[in-house]
Amino acid sequence: MSEQNKTPQTLQEWQDLAASLKIEGRAFINGEYVDALSGATRPTINPADGQELAQIASCGPEDAELAVKIARKTFESGVWSNMPPMERKKIMVRFAELIEQNKVEIALLESLDAGKPISDTMNVDVPGAVTTIRWTGEGIDKIYDEVAPTGPNELALVQRMPLGVVAAIVPWNFPLSTTAWKLGPALATGNSVILKPASNTPLTAIKLAGLAKEAGLPDGVLNVLPGPGSSLGKTLGLHMDIDCLTFTGSTEVGKTLTEYAGQSNLKRTFLELGGKSPNIVFADADLDKAAEAAALAVFYNQGETCTAGTRLLVEKGIAKDFIEKVKKASERFVPGHPQDPNTVMGALIDQSQFDTVEFYVAKGLEQGAQLACGGKPADAVAGGHYYEPTIFTGVNGDMTIAREEIFGPVLSVIEFEDEAEALQIANDSIYGLAAGVWTKDISRAHRMAREIRAGSVWVNNYFGGDITVPFGGFKQSGNGRDKSLHALDKYCELKSTWIDLS
Repeated sequence: MSEQNKTPQTLQEWQDLAASLKIEGRAFINGEYVDALSGATRPTINPADGQELAQIASCGPEDAELAVKIARKTFESGVWSNMPPMERKKIMVRFAELIEQNKVEIALLESLDAGKPISDTMNVDVPGAVTTIRWTGEGIDKIYDEVAPTGPNELALVQRMPLGVVAAIVPWNFPLSTTAWKLGPALATGNSVILKPASNTPLTAIKLAGLAKEAGLPDGVLNVLPGPGSSLGKTLGLHMDIDCLTFTGSTEVGKTLTEYAGQSNLKRTFLELGGKSPNIVFADADLDKAAEAAALAVFYNQGETCTAGTRLLVEKGIAKDFIEKVKKASERFVPGHPQDPNTVMGALIDQSQFDTVEFYVAKGLEQGAQLACGGKPADAVAGGHYYEPTIFTGVNGDMTIAREEIFGPVLSVIEFEDEAEALQIANDSIYGLAAGVWTKDISRAHRMAREIRAGSVWVNNYFGGDITVPFGGFKQSGNGRDKSLHALDKYCELKSTWIDLS
């Protein structure tokens, strides 16, 4: 392991390390790596070159039934749910330390599995997961229950109780980060968890399960089931003995999971879904800084980001010059091999996502938008799916590319006359996940931040924030919040106890 944690410095060194990895592809149930009960497997594919990375257990309804039964039994045993918060904290902090100690291997698994640049997985994804697990663990013994104000003959207690069995379904674009966002608060509050990673990016979730056991997490508290959403995800959504479902992914799937909750036991269902985020630039902004951020906002992570600033709203008087600045800033997002430390934009996840990007680019041209740059596949690595940074101008709010989530490196530029029109365009969306506002006028900044219907508004920056602030959306971008102390509330029941002392 020590050899694997010497940080490679070149593409060849990363590829040599990848060739030496022994990738675990089994499910994790009751503290052990196991095959799917059916014995079925499916390949996980490297988006960089289309080559198979490993065979992964393909779990089905029967595996879900087993995992739920074990998770429930473990929860009711109290081995974790009744463990003093200070003791749970020690295990959570140790879990974070083990992730950090294995950061090179975990970063490589994430890059191989998701097509993300290794520089991002090393410097953003893994450190973020470490911070989330450590911070949430550290916080759990500092959250106090309450004593309500009563007369002298009564005592009223308000206590936070763990929900029970939590099913967490995470996406393929940020599999490690979102897994940490779910596991941190769900485990810290004493729940048992069944984690279903996206079927095409299971590797880091499977790795984390073993590290959690090594940290001291009791068997049965965390179970990881790789498998298809159509059968496994549906089973979890409809299961009568799961108390909470937390999901990050598309709005379409989120609606389906909500229906499953209603059809079954009304399980708590928390959703972080799609976005079509506006990034609004006024004429008085620092235009150079705003242009660099506008390119990052849409091209980071190949555009496969729910908060991506895919609608760039620009005040008309500066639009022409500002678009040129954004085009210039986009030139550094040259698609390249994900394991090359110099790469800033990697591969799209698979052929289906590549086809989706192609479809929307064609739709933009068909509806009259003009290409300022890009609009075609990139020639990066044979067998992979790469796409050039693409900017459309002449876009209006009725165009498909201005309304639907593309999940690729495609930017739509929309011009506006004044603050009122900018606000109207920004809110003209079924989504409300995030937004950016660029202005030196502090009063305008506050007005816009207040009136934009989005869960996160970034002023004179994009992607700002850390573990201390909540993350989630308005409207069809979901409900509930990940991150911050507010996330702990998602995984607790409030119990009121009223005692007569007379």
